[in-house]
Order: sequence, then C-alpha cells, then structure tokens
Amino acid sequence: MSKRCAAMLLAMLLTVSASGCGTARIEHTLPGETEPAATLATGTPAAPLPEETTQPPTETLPLIQDATVSFLAVGDNLVQTSVYKTAASHAEEGEDYDFSYCYQHVADRIAAADVAFINQETVIAEGYEVSGSNFNFNSPPELGYEVLELGFDVICHANNHALDKGTGGLSATLDFWDARMAESETPIQVIGAYRDAEDMSNYRIAEVNGMTIGYLAYTEHINGYRVPEDSPIKIPLTSDTALIESQIKELSGMVDAVVVSAHWGNEDTHTVRDDVKTLAADMIEWGADVILGTHSHTLETMEYITRSDGTKGFVFYSLGNFISAQTDNFNMVGGMAEFNLHFDADTMDVTVEDVRLTPVITHYDNGSLRNIRVYPYDKYTDELVAGHGVPYSPAGTAKSWNRDVIEKIIYNNVPEEFRNF
Repeated sequence: MSKRCAAMLLAMLLTVSASGCGTARIEHTLPGETEPAATLATGTPAAPLPEETTQPPTETLPLIQDATVSFLAVGDNLVQTSVYKTAASHAEEGEDYDFSYCYQHVADRIAAADVAFINQETVIAEGYEVSGSNFNFNSPPELGYEVLELGFDVICHANNHALDKGTGGLSATLDFWDARMAESETPIQVIGAYRDAEDMSNYRIAEVNGMTIGYLAYTEHINGYRVPEDSPIKIPLTSDTALIESQIKELSGMVDAVVVSAHWGNEDTHTVRDDVKTLAADMIEWGADVILGTHSHTLETMEYITRSDGTKGFVFYSLGNFISAQTDNFNMVGGMAEFNLHFDADTMDVTVEDVRLTPVITHYDNGSLRNIRVYPYDKYTDELVAGHGVPYSPAGTAKSWNRDVIEKIIYNNVPEEFRNF
C-alpha cells in the first residue's frame, strides 16, 4: 500500500487503541436498576462505575483530500563546449561562467512548476577538467548552481555520459549534489547514479502538496564503458528488466505516484523502436505513472498506455534536447513537458492529467556557435528563425531552417491533443 494508505491505517489503529484496551466492556440495565451497570464481555458483573468518569481522548482520523502536483520536465541538458563558452562570454568580471543567459527565456516556466525534472547529460565533477566533446563531458559547477536556481529539483544522471570521467568523476558529481542538498532549504532528488547497492535501494521520495512521489531512472548504455568490478557504483540499465520490475513494484507500494526516467532508443531519429514501446508498456503495467524518455536528441511522440486493470500511465518517448551545440536542424527542436499528477481521495488513485508539450528551440547566432540559448516556441520570432546559425539538415539536403521545417518536426511528433503552442 502507498504511504497515504498506510497513514490512514495507522490512524485507524490509533483511534481504536485510544478508546481503551484489555477486556472489552458492554453495557445493559439489570433488573430493578435505572442506570446501566458495566459487565465484562463474558457476562460476569463488574464493580459499579463511579458517578463521574473521564472518557479517554479519541483520535480524529486525518482527512484525506484530493491533491494535485504540477510537473515540468525537460530532456537532455547537453552542455557541449560551445554552450559553456557561451556562459563564459556572458560572465561578469570575477566570474568564470554565467549560464543564466542560456536559459533566461524559459526560467519563468520552470519556476512555476511544483516539481521540475531535468536530464543532466553531463557530469559536474569538480577537480576534473571541464570538457564538452563526445564521450568526454564535464561541466563546471556553475552549471549545477544554475540548474538549481532555475528551480529543477529532480536531477537525472542515468544517461550514456555518466562515466565520461570514470567512476571518480561520477563520485565527484554525487559529492557536488550532496553538498548542494546540505545547503538547500528545499528537497533535491538526484537519480540514476548511486554510490552503491544500498544507495540504489534507498528510493528517492518527496512529498509535494500532500502527495508522495517516488523516482527511478535507467539508461540503455554508458557509451561502452563499464563500472569496474571493484567499484560499488551503480548505474541501472534498461536491459535489467528484472531490476526495473522489482523496483517499480516495490516503490509503487510506498508512494502515491511513480515517475521513471528512461534514457533509451536511437539517436537522431523521431522513430520509436518497438522494444522501447514494449518496455514502456511493461513499466506502466508494473506501476509507473509517468515515463520521461530522453537520449535521442530529437522530439518523439507521446501517449497514454492502459494497464490490464483499466487505469492509465503516460509516456513521453523522448523530450529531445533542452540545450546543446549540435548542428542538425532536427536536434534544435526539443520539448518541455507539463502535466498534473492528481490524487483522487474517493478512488485513492493517481491520474496523469492536463498533459501538454511546449516545443523548445535551441538557438545560436548565424555564422557561429556563439550565444547559445533556448526559447519556448511561442517566443521564437520570425527574426530569430531567420538568424539561426544551424549549418546542417538531413543528409543529402541543403541547409534548411525555417518556420515550415520547425513546424513539420513539431506536428509530426506531438499529437494534437498534447500541443501547447
């Protein structure tokens, strides 16, 4: 049962115990008496009750109410070299990096959500060289500070770049977030990379607006790297379906809602593989309420999936890039997912409601990879469209970046009922 149900049961037990313990008593009127006398439940007369008695206090059951949590999620925060160089170029004197420039146009939307999720595609390992090339990413700590300043409180490291700086770099990244947790007045959930098996089984759970939400994360691969046999580090993989099933089932019995991050599928395609669809359906059947897909660096479709009992979960197969310095037009369009998790006090069920997808555009100046920043689509003007510096488009075609190209990507991959633009 969920924590909410467990709390109700505990409260009921406390109410019963508060009303008395030991041998039960009943009351009836004996012949010739006008006031009831107490007898033991066995029928044996008991001593008369004193004229005044003090009744034990009765606990009031907690009122179980409907609850709603607004949730926002973005895809790959792919901080390549030109992204952190942009942050360096906008830093004030005495600062090394200022990433606020990169995210300023979406900051208000992130801050407005009760919960905000991000796939942090690069490690943030202090003491290691800052780098942003393929298979060797490490971002400066200023990025982590900006992620928190924006309002992200669920940070995922289950992705193919988790071991770009080895287990030492990943441990340093976890150290960075641990230090931020100690400083923060609000809870921070870091998922998808764990110090050891015990840490992995210590599920990340947060209470928001009276609802308990648990988080899990898995990645399809880690760029061919392996965790050394003598290292306790754990990075859960999508191939370990036995682990996924057991974790989702166990966690769903502890919380009201389960949110899963899945870093899966093929890169640079809008096509969802059949095995990804199968795993998504399994995750929902096992108890996941929402799946946040990432990794393809492209926007992919999304849908409700119905369980065998008739209830539903929701999957975003890929949210694409949040920001990057990639150079193909299909990598420029990502998604900012928003939805509400709603707890119904009558049915004790959680539903995923008001699902909407706002396209986000990674933009940089024409003729360069400078001034990289992200815009929500409703703020992406024709002037910006005309000035984008994207040099490439699908193989065999000339450079193509215009409103028609963008809208084709969006309309082909975002079902009409979920469009928020």
